[in-house]
Amino acid sequence: MNILKPVFPIALLLCVCMACKSKPAEKEPAEEKKEAGATPVTITSPSMGTMSESVELNAVSAFLLKTFVKSSATGYLQTVNAELGRYVTKGQELFVVKTKESQNLGNTITSLDSSFHFNGDIHIKSPGTGFITQLNYRVGDYVQDAEQMAVITDTRSFVFLLDLPYELKPYLPGNREILLKLPDGTALNGHIDMAMPTVDAVSQTQSYVIKVNTDKQIPENLIAKVSLVKKSKSNTVSLIKSAVLSDEIQSQFWIMKMIDSATAVKVPIKKGLETNDHVEILSPALKATDKILLTGNYGLPDTAKVTITQ
Repeated sequence: MNILKPVFPIALLLCVCMACKSKPAEKEPAEEKKEAGATPVTITSPSMGTMSESVELNAVSAFLLKTFVKSSATGYLQTVNAELGRYVTKGQELFVVKTKESQNLGNTITSLDSSFHFNGDIHIKSPGTGFITQLNYRVGDYVQDAEQMAVITDTRSFVFLLDLPYELKPYLPGNREILLKLPDGTALNGHIDMAMPTVDAVSQTQSYVIKVNTDKQIPENLIAKVSLVKKSKSNTVSLIKSAVLSDEIQSQFWIMKMIDSATAVKVPIKKGLETNDHVEILSPALKATDKILLTGNYGLPDTAKVTITQ
């Protein structure tokens, strides 16, 4: 019994030391669990200003007036001064036609009087100013009277044709002056002039003539983008689209709003106008200082612990 007496204090001391060491070990999993429960997110704030809802349509460049160059006699082409894509002016000589009859008549007249130089050439000149977009003959070809030899586009008739769905026609009065964006980044100011009297039977679209004031040479059949404003409002409150969440059938919408530095709550909203990247928030009233979750907001509960990241 005397031998066992020193052992008890030592054993008691060891138990106390083990208990002290085990307490911090129990806290570590709790701290890790707390950090894992906070979702990393980024935030944004509402934007204030003018907002408009628009629809983007296509407008195709075209020449409304085309001039046809026709032969005035039957014969063979002696000279062709026309080339595809070449710019010509009104009165410029394009073709020279010579008939068999004129050649025989010229030889007869020359034999009677050598001082009279008669060749019988018929000179065909351009009836308009523009680019040659079609050329059907070359030197040596046989042409008949009134046969089409070339097509010239009238540069003064250059326009863009806007194919407008008929249901969007009520928005035209507020969009007479529009901006056309070409594929190369060029922007042109245009004015809607008139409507074509027919509607496409399949697409139910009506063509509208857009006149542009430019010295730039634009090819035919070039597609430009036109934005048609449907609605416009000033002093609106809007959010980036990714900050707005919805259910599967998009019948209910909400945002996740920060109420303190680490907590976000679900706030139902009512939407208004929409653009490509922003949504108008009609209710509740938001302030420019509010913090709304931008990323990391999907699938969060009504009240969630979050960590704001840069």
